[in-house]
Amino acid sequence: MIQLPPLEANSSIPLYRQLYAGIRDAIQTGLLRQGDQIPPTRELAQLAGVNRATVAAAYELLESEGLIRGHVGRGSFVLGSGDKPRTREADLISFATSRPAEQLFPMQSFRATVNDVLADGRLSSILQLGAPAGYAPLRRWLREASGLATPADEVMVTSGCQQALDLIQRSMLSPGDTVMVEDPVYPGLKNVFERGRLRLVPMPLGADHVDPAQVERLIAAERPRMIVVTPDFQNPTGASMPVETRRRVALAAARAQTPIIEIDLYRDLRYEGEALPTLKEMAPEAEVLLLRSFSKIAFPGLRIGWVLGPQPLIARLVEAKQWADLHSDQLSQAILLRFAESGRLQRHLEQMIGAGRECLAAAMEGCERELPPGTRYTRPQGGMNLWVTLPEPLDATELLPVAEREGLTYLPGRHFQIEARASGQLRLSFAGLPPASIRTGLAALGRAVRSELERMRTVERPTPATAMV
Repeated sequence: MIQLPPLEANSSIPLYRQLYAGIRDAIQTGLLRQGDQIPPTRELAQLAGVNRATVAAAYELLESEGLIRGHVGRGSFVLGSGDKPRTREADLISFATSRPAEQLFPMQSFRATVNDVLADGRLSSILQLGAPAGYAPLRRWLREASGLATPADEVMVTSGCQQALDLIQRSMLSPGDTVMVEDPVYPGLKNVFERGRLRLVPMPLGADHVDPAQVERLIAAERPRMIVVTPDFQNPTGASMPVETRRRVALAAARAQTPIIEIDLYRDLRYEGEALPTLKEMAPEAEVLLLRSFSKIAFPGLRIGWVLGPQPLIARLVEAKQWADLHSDQLSQAILLRFAESGRLQRHLEQMIGAGRECLAAAMEGCERELPPGTRYTRPQGGMNLWVTLPEPLDATELLPVAEREGLTYLPGRHFQIEARASGQLRLSFAGLPPASIRTGLAALGRAVRSELERMRTVERPTPATAMV
């Protein structure tokens, strides 16, 4: 049985890189020998407590470096210790993780907030068991702060957006149900719905998000049980829905009586342009569950997300939540409530927007200056990610070890796709990096792309025929 060091979810090193390093070290130290079989992706994912996409990414990197080889129907086996020089994970500029920058966390304000809560006379009740729907004072604040709640709506608190998606899958859908999702899409959504054995119908994304006419046709043809969209700064592409697209998608779902899951994590991270209305606002008659979280605008480690929607749907989620974990941590909820009510959250958000604007500008400038002709990339007005399409015939997975030797890492597009398409796409997550690192990383990516294009041209260049005399 393969023995791996524990993975650190809060590390700046992506999980797939940690897993790759653990297996690589086991091979290089002889714990895994040539010919040994390594576990299938599903089995190792369960052992390591990660999703299969994480294991697949680690295996792809190991295979690209000649350390393992996969055989269809047989599994993956160790080839040898490899002889290529390795870049230490800690030295890589990582565009692989979509998370806020730790250096922006206002630690002094956070400590003051924690002390406020610890000094509160209600602390003993906060530390007692709570309601499955969440800490009541926080729910009231969220309801009022959203400005979107109607008398028919309710709010519940979840352990991040990921738990909200899991509860929706468990309580509102059954195996075989059809769900329309964006393509490419956030892997956490894809994985939780695939685990529920749902039938995922892709809505392909373009420069202007989904095509509303195509969405209308798919709703009529597929009669889905649910539609899931991220209208603002979608992960992984950074694309946003135009207002008219929002209106048409929301109205089409309302006519079909199909619930919409509106993932609204990045709305507050707008660096340019005017805020656009939510789908919930565009079509009040539609059944919309609006998913939001503090993870992108405050502290991801506190794991506080929330759902706003019609009372009957929220009641089903609350019941599933009670069976899952009784309730989210009340101390974290009380801390975030105090952080918001004190004005510290707004001040922190303003700082994040200023920093995010600089990061986005560095990413756009770096892409324009460093990436060779034929490269395409999205131009978001906010969020944390942008989507790059490499010049043909480059493959983003095959390019990854080349890029890592240049000093950066990223996630290939195949991890986000519902339907396999062009292989030359990748996600760059820029918000967690300082502008200088973004520029350095994109310069490295440009070198990797150009060197690989040149290598491919050299390979394809025909050898002159020998003269006949």
